[in-house]
Amino acid sequence: MTTAQPLDVSPTPLALLLLGREADARSERGVECPGDLPAPSDPDLVARAAAAKAKLGDKVFVLGHHYQRDEVIQFADVTGDSFKLAREAAARPQAEYIVFCGVHFMAESADILTGDTQQVVLPDLAAGCSMADMASAEQVAECWDVLTDAGIAGSTVPVSYMNSSADIKAFTGRNGGTICTSSNAERALNWAFEQGERVLFLPDQHLGRNTAVRDLGLSLDDCVVYNPHKPNGGLTTEELRAAKMILWRGHCSVHGRFSLDSVNEVRERVPGVNVLVHPECRHEVVAAADYVGSTEYIIKTLEAAPAGSKWAIGTELNLVRRLANRFAAEDKQISFLDKTVCFCSTMNRIDLPHLVWALESLADGTVVNRIQVDPETEKYAKVALERMLALP
Repeated sequence: MTTAQPLDVSPTPLALLLLGREADARSERGVECPGDLPAPSDPDLVARAAAAKAKLGDKVFVLGHHYQRDEVIQFADVTGDSFKLAREAAARPQAEYIVFCGVHFMAESADILTGDTQQVVLPDLAAGCSMADMASAEQVAECWDVLTDAGIAGSTVPVSYMNSSADIKAFTGRNGGTICTSSNAERALNWAFEQGERVLFLPDQHLGRNTAVRDLGLSLDDCVVYNPHKPNGGLTTEELRAAKMILWRGHCSVHGRFSLDSVNEVRERVPGVNVLVHPECRHEVVAAADYVGSTEYIIKTLEAAPAGSKWAIGTELNLVRRLANRFAAEDKQISFLDKTVCFCSTMNRIDLPHLVWALESLADGTVVNRIQVDPETEKYAKVALERMLALP
């Protein structure tokens, strides 16, 4: 019997990223998080977080995204969606530290919109976004070359979802486009079609398709999907030229799980239920729902709902559970749309031990996990963001 010899193989950069052993500021994938975290079982975590936050006083401003755990959200000075939180950070110039309890692209946007003297901290650098990672700067540049070769780049306006990296926002700004959120996507697309003949929508195909078809009245045939893993995006020149919406092949790993079967099953199980979903859901789910809107829209709709009403919500489970608890006293029956439990796994990377570590480090004078966007990228990303702010 021969003895097996060790293979002379080195891990790839991607493998190291996924193992949390390397850092890449341009990636939403997991990166190393240095430092010793408190034990999750430490019974004093809540007291430690409160003490560190109190010691920092007005020097720190904590932002909490709606999808965060309750244990984290209790320490947020403001809760909201990604753009609301970035704007709130920009409105607090007196805060030296912005602790963003969200994911990487959100912290980047906060860094872009805040002052040079403010420092944005992400408690866990591995809190990324799978959707944002589905469109890299290199892939989008190659796509633009394909559109250029087809003779349509000059008449195509890029519109990028807020859920994208700073690099993609900068590409959008450099090429005359704008950023959008799930609440202003219709306004952004109307503006874009006033500027050009078609839109390149990045990186969430579902929000782009749903907005174009449901809100603007375009047809599904007006939309094509650009697959960055295929030559020419898997599309012919004729298909690109005929399209009104060129949708990037990206999606949200949470909202993409909801299906038409989910909607049909809950209607059968809960008579009289209202189905309320986020526009990142698949088109057939949105078409079958009773109400469709952004995270803020979902919250406001439930606030205005009558007592005794029944709701099945198609969005992240942390938020759905928090809303169900909040409105239980008003006899509003709120449940998750799907039977499968579905948290945003990367958003859940921000937990109480990471928050305590970040706050205590800042209280001791050490800035950890600072998110910084380079000046050139920030310049053009800010152009795209400011175009969004100027939308009618």
